[in-house]
This record gives sequence, C-alpha cells and structure tokens, in this order.
Amino acid sequence: MLRTKLHKAGFIITSFMLMAAASGNKKITLAEQKLNTVSVPADSLVISKHMFDTAGLCICLPDLTAAELDAAPRIRLQEEARVFVQAHLRENAFYYDKIKAKSGPVFSMIDQVFTKYQVPVEMKYLAIVESKLDSRIVSSAGAAGLWQFMPVAAKSFGLRISGKQDDRRNEYKSTVAAAKCLLYLNGIFDDWLLTLAAYNSGPAKVLSAIRKSGSRNYWELEKWLPAETRKHVKKFISVHYHFEGHGSVATMTKPETLAHTNDVALFLNRTKQSPDSVNVEGEKISSKLK
Repeated sequence: MLRTKLHKAGFIITSFMLMAAASGNKKITLAEQKLNTVSVPADSLVISKHMFDTAGLCICLPDLTAAELDAAPRIRLQEEARVFVQAHLRENAFYYDKIKAKSGPVFSMIDQVFTKYQVPVEMKYLAIVESKLDSRIVSSAGAAGLWQFMPVAAKSFGLRISGKQDDRRNEYKSTVAAAKCLLYLNGIFDDWLLTLAAYNSGPAKVLSAIRKSGSRNYWELEKWLPAETRKHVKKFISVHYHFEGHGSVATMTKPETLAHTNDVALFLNRTKQSPDSVNVEGEKISSKLK
C-alpha cells in the first residue's frame, strides 16, 4: 500500500518536490546492468512459448512455427527473484488458483480501467498482493479496499471518505484511483518495478535508495529498500508468473525492457515480420538492423 503520514496538503506539496528530485536524479550514471538472467526450471514454473507484439511484449500468439517459437527471445526471470518466486509459488499455488477461479469479473473491470489510463494491464496482479481481490479488507494500519489505500492517499487521488461513504471499498472508483496513483509514481521513476516499490514504501524511500546505490536499476538498489518492500515486489512477480506463465514489462526494469525489445526487433527482422520500428514507452528503436 502507499504509505504516508502526511495530511493532504503536505502530501500534494511533497509530490511536486519528489517529482523535481526525481528529475534531478536522472543525472545518476547507471551502474553496469545485470542483464544476464536465468530461466526458471520447468518443474517450478510453466513458462509458455510465446511471441511478442511490436512493443516487444509477449502476446502469446500461436502463429509462429515451432522452430520460430524456439528461437524467439524470452523474458527471463531475474536471478535475484528466482529463488523467492519458486519457493513462494510452491507454497501458495493452490491458494492463488482459488483466487484465479473467481477473478474474472474483477480483472475484466481492472483491464478496462487500466487500458483507458494506459497502465499495463499486468499491474492488476498488484491487487492480489494488496488485498487478495477482497475489497472488504482493512489493514491494521487503516488501509482499505482492493488497492489498500490509506485515507490521505485515497483522497489525494480522488476518492471520498466521509461518514458512511468510503470509496476505497468501491472496486471501480478505487481502481481508477489506483491507475492514477500508478501513473503518478511511474511518472517519477519511469520504471514499473520502481513504481511497485514506491507504491508500497512511498516514493521518498525509493529516491533515497537511488541516491545511496547510485543506480536506478531495481536489482542494484533493492538492498537499500525496506525488507517489506523487497518482499512486496517479489510477491508481485510471483503472482504475475503464476497467472501469466511468463514475465512482461511489469516484471522488468527499464534497461531490461529496452534490451529485450532490441532482441525482439532483431528476431522479427530475421523472421521478416518486423515493422519499420519498435516503440517502447516513447523510445523508437530501429528494427532495420543489419
């Protein structure tokens, strides 16, 4: 959940200060990215064969030959998350299957809202981590609803809490607020893993981790984040893999996403299925590579 002890005015003012700080942090030189990833053993996770759209993301189209599918680039699970994901899913797969069986209507609504606000629909799995898709849940700290908003943060993103009315418990209204919150945080960090971390701990702690580590790569700065936040991000990745069978833009750092997209551009070019360019989050990468 997005934690904050500031009252509404302070929260909004701090938001602008954090956005300015994030802009300044773009000058930080990225440490060498750890892009050597490992696949997950088949007995731990079922990684489906898949192809990718023009943004380099898996859409699991079945129209490639078996040889082409074997050659297609895969979104690999980071070594830093692999052990946690395997253990977590061994312990919780049955429980997540029970949630999956009743998730259709809620996920359909979230998909529509997130598509409208241009949030990756895979971010919907955050609702499982936060509330187990139960809008009645209230935490001991006072967070409530599908997305576990604290009162101040909820009001900052347009939800009403007064008397008997608590929009945090309204699945649609709270999902709109969650979309706005995720877009706001991603506007600061331009990275979905950092956005997930900030949703849990607040943006200030993520900015502090960036300063201490000298990196904007989540896997390099995570040791400067609270233990709860590190677990929160890995739980999200675990749920994502359980439901999708593979990763997406929501489970990769920005450098990993760009590197993967370059690989996909090369692959599509080799298989003569490439458009003129591949676009990822506003950055065009030529697919006419020699």
